[in-house]
Amino acid sequence: MTAPLITVFSAPKPFTDPHIATIQRNAITSWTKLPDVAVVLLGDEPGLAEIATELGLIHIREIPRSPSGAPRMDAMFRLARESSPSQMYAIVNADIILFDDLVTAAKNVSAKLEKFVVMGQRWDWEQTTLLDFSAGWQASLRSKVKSQGELHRPAGSDYFLFPLSTFVEIPPFIIGRAGWDNWMIYHALKSGFPAIDATADVMIIHQNHNYSHLPGGQPHYKHPETKTNIQLAGGRPMTRFTLLDTNKRLVGGKILPQTLDFARLWRKIEAWPLLALGSTRLSNAIWRLQKIIGIR
Repeated sequence: MTAPLITVFSAPKPFTDPHIATIQRNAITSWTKLPDVAVVLLGDEPGLAEIATELGLIHIREIPRSPSGAPRMDAMFRLARESSPSQMYAIVNADIILFDDLVTAAKNVSAKLEKFVVMGQRWDWEQTTLLDFSAGWQASLRSKVKSQGELHRPAGSDYFLFPLSTFVEIPPFIIGRAGWDNWMIYHALKSGFPAIDATADVMIIHQNHNYSHLPGGQPHYKHPETKTNIQLAGGRPMTRFTLLDTNKRLVGGKILPQTLDFARLWRKIEAWPLLALGSTRLSNAIWRLQKIIGIR
């Protein structure tokens, strides 16, 4: 059997909450509609084995976990590689709907670069029912969300697409907690390969939900294990990186320099000591200066 171009992998939440079950089914089903893509689901959460069997997906039950029971990301990356050899991998949150333009973007970028990481802003959308995946579903949903949904600000990333040669080893971050996605951008820039914002070429849809699946119903950035992720990343400066720090953008299939507006300029100034000199102290000082003069 020929290896797929991309392996999409994720560790979904339990399917016990009806709304979470609905949006995860929508998301995962959309992944199975992509050409030349394999899907790997990790974990033994209730309902996961059933949907993996129903959709004919690779399912890995056993995975190392944090003290709270959340899957460890170093194991997720390793197991995805071992279970589904492919040219590229994409870690995707299990509430994200994907379209064929992700595959097109992957082909365009990989034809020009050996190492990279691709990400982009999401469209937030209220979806409470199962989607109809009959012919024409992509065009219909894209049109509806663009007219009625909202493009999320450039903070937080819900997917990362990267080739086999990158992110071979990552810290044992805890999935579902803040910080790891910021580190992915930092690591790319520190390692010298492009962090590419593909918002213009790749549309992803985030199906809105609450945080009842997390302890206390609190957002992930308030979870105690977020502090663990920050420590594993090397400190808070390494987890300040967002889409504003990307140094390339994908527009019409072309890889272009990132635009340099006011916000990006200040982030570039703030991040330079950390990336070029390894100085967290100077980077922190510039960050504090921005707060004093009211930029942040």
